[in-house]
This record gives sequence, C-alpha cells and structure tokens, in this order.
Amino acid sequence: MDSAPASEASYLPDSVRTAVKLLIVGHFAVGKTTFVGTMSEIRPLRTEERMTQAGAVVDDLAGVRDKTTTTVAMDFGRLTLNERLVLYMFGTPGQQRFKQMWSDLARGALGALILVDTERLEQSFEVMDMVETHRLPYAVAVNRFDTSPVFPESEVREALDLLPGTPLVMCDARDHRSSAEALITLVDHLLTLEQEPA
Repeated sequence: MDSAPASEASYLPDSVRTAVKLLIVGHFAVGKTTFVGTMSEIRPLRTEERMTQAGAVVDDLAGVRDKTTTTVAMDFGRLTLNERLVLYMFGTPGQQRFKQMWSDLARGALGALILVDTERLEQSFEVMDMVETHRLPYAVAVNRFDTSPVFPESEVREALDLLPGTPLVMCDARDHRSSAEALITLVDHLLTLEQEPA
C-alpha cells in the first residue's frame, strides 16, 4: 500500500457525517501494521523504525527473527464504509516500553480489534489488560501465520479466557477480504452493545 498513488480517495466526500475511531492492537510483531495497510483506502501513516541492537534486550524476537522494523508511535489508516460513515484505524505499538502511547490513542476510540498469534498467545494477556483498563469493547482476531499452530476455537477461547459474548474470528492480515471480515465482526459487536439496554 505504501506505493499507492495519491488519488481522489485521499479526500473524504462532503457527505460524510460520522467518523468512528477504532484501535488495532496486539503484541509485538502480530501483524497490526500489515492489517492497517491492507484495510486502508489511503496510503497509511506508519511510524516504523529499524530495530537496533539496543532494542534486542527488551524486544522478544522469538518466532519473529526476520522482523527488522517496529512501530514506535502508531499506524493510521482510513476506510470509508458508505457516503456518510468513515472508519479511522489506529494501530498501537506492541511493546511494553511504548505503553504511554495507549492513553492518547484510546481517547475517543469506540472499540478495539485485538490481533493474536496462536504461537505466542501468552503475550496477548498484557494487551487485553490494557484494552480492558481503557474500558474498550473488543473482538479478537487470530492472525494466521504460516508457522503458527492451529487450534479449535474453543481452545483459543479458553486459553485467552474470553467471555462467551466476545467475538473471535480467524484472519490473515495480508488478505483484504479476511481482514474486512474481522473489522465487520468488531463493528457488528459494537452495534450490538450499543443496542443493549443500559
């Protein structure tokens, strides 16, 4: 998506009346930048920097040895759903040392899509805690990596200690259709919660 030419899609139509802010969250190297890039209709804003030896002592590269860059502030993308509604997607940094960014990014967000990797599920707990601390409703998307084990949905739900009403979907952050289905699942969940009596 970085090489996409600028076009009229860069500008919102005058008819747009509602903007919805969503967070795309997850642990380090789970695919957040890829997801935002796949779904954004504009060239996504990325704040990636090359990883250095200094970061090796704090970033766990187990299972992601080919990773050479990391998000240091946020990813940003936009998706116009119809002539009146637009989604703004904010991808958060995955490392603990960037946790201070969360409060700012979470302000005004309606919900979060939590990406997880079945090979590193234990790394998702801290992210889920942060989402819950900010009282954001969320859906969980298992990002399929070629090397990650496949488990039945019931086992993933149990491992993540998900409530029965928390949506869980499978996706491939590189694939537009699959990623769109994950976003739709989150938006449907948010609409359902909005309609529930207080």
